[in-house]
This record gives sequence, C-alpha cells and structure tokens, in this order.
Amino acid sequence: MSDAYVKQDINGLTASIEFFHPAQNSLPSEVLGQLADAITEAGSNNAIKVIILKSGGDRTFCAGASFTELMQISDAETGRQFFSGFANVINAMRQCPQFIVGRVQGKTVGGGVGLAAATDYCLASKFASIKLSELTIGIGPFVVGPVIERKLGISAMSQLAIDADSFYDAQWAMEKGLYAGVYGSVEALDEAVQSFAEKLANFNPEAMMEMKRTFWQGSENWDELLAERAAISGRLVLSEFTREQLLKYK
Repeated sequence: MSDAYVKQDINGLTASIEFFHPAQNSLPSEVLGQLADAITEAGSNNAIKVIILKSGGDRTFCAGASFTELMQISDAETGRQFFSGFANVINAMRQCPQFIVGRVQGKTVGGGVGLAAATDYCLASKFASIKLSELTIGIGPFVVGPVIERKLGISAMSQLAIDADSFYDAQWAMEKGLYAGVYGSVEALDEAVQSFAEKLANFNPEAMMEMKRTFWQGSENWDELLAERAAISGRLVLSEFTREQLLKYK
C-alpha cells in the first residue's frame, strides 16, 4: 500500500470505514475530509446498524496530524482550516446515529487518540499505546481535548497532554476507559471486533440510537467549541517555537 485512502465496506448490517496513509496513518486535510464524509454517509444509511472504524496496516493506528502539511501552513486561517478537519471528523462521529466501534491495532498519537475516544466502544491490541504529543511541538490537544476528556476524565487527559513525550500503554488506556478490551494479537483483536459488531447489529437500532443521544448529551455546543479550539491551534502552529520544532522532522 502506497497511496492514502478512505474506504467503506458494507457486510450485512455492519459497515467498516478504513483510512490509510503511508506516513504511519497520519491525517492530512484530504484524508480528514474523506473520513468525515464517509462517516456521515454511513450514518445516513438506514441499512447500516453498526460502524467499525479502523486504519490500514498492522502497525500504527494513527500518527495524528500530518507534519508535512503542518509545515506548509503560513497563516492563521489556513491553520484553522487544517485543524477544523479533526473537528469535522469528531462532530461527524458524535452526530452519527449508529454506534461506532473502534479497532486500534497499534500506537496512536495526538489526533489519533481523539479518533479512538470519539468511538462509542473501542477495542485494541496490546500494542496500542497512546500519546498526546502536541505540546512537544508548541501547540496542544485543543480540538481533540473535549472528546478525550469526555472518555478518560480531566485527570487522565491532562496527564497525557502535559507528559507529552511519553507513551502510555494499552493497559493504562483501558484502565482509564479509552479501551473496553485489550487483546494479545491483532488477529485476536480482529476476531473480537467483528464478533462484537455482529452481535451489536442484532440489537434494536432505535434503542441504540436513543442510547447514543443520551451518551453524548452535553456535547451539543461542540460545533462552536471545536471551531474555537481549531482557531487556537491554527494560531499557535505559526509560533517561532513550533516552526523550529517542525523543521526537526523535515
């Protein structure tokens, strides 16, 4: 696999949405836009009862924001638009009427942690350690912060955000509530995800839809909140500190 993609596969009552980027499944604007559209499209299909969100490859689940694109941002508006891509995906996930089951096969960083937290039920392999690295390059997990705080709590989220150069293992993430289960291999993870999604798809879709609305109560203002957070990140990414840090990855 060499080209980035977002694809959807419908199998019976279940849809799998898979994203991929050759740079460790990082997320440039194009992939973020396609991912938000795919989730919205699946959410509008009444024949789909459950959605599985996963990434391609067998290693990194998601490396977060595309550093290549971050280095190309030259003004605050362009920065706001880039970080709004993460906001759009999170908002599409919370507004989607179906439950979204996450499948996290490997390490996940920054915005990828936000994707995992925005799923309604997330399963992972033992290799799925997490890190919020934004502070190391002079910004912060502003856009993904609300959804991570919602899932892990303010204490665990702030620990991740402040200790920005450390990975926390999958067991820690499960204990904090990000993962509902951790499996010893990717093969065991895939079997568990598929089995759970198929079981879930046979439940009453109206009940699941109402449950999801209940679970996401309090996020009704997130269209505005995440837009404000995107503007903060878009401004900070232009700082001299951030430009110098990004150059180290060039």
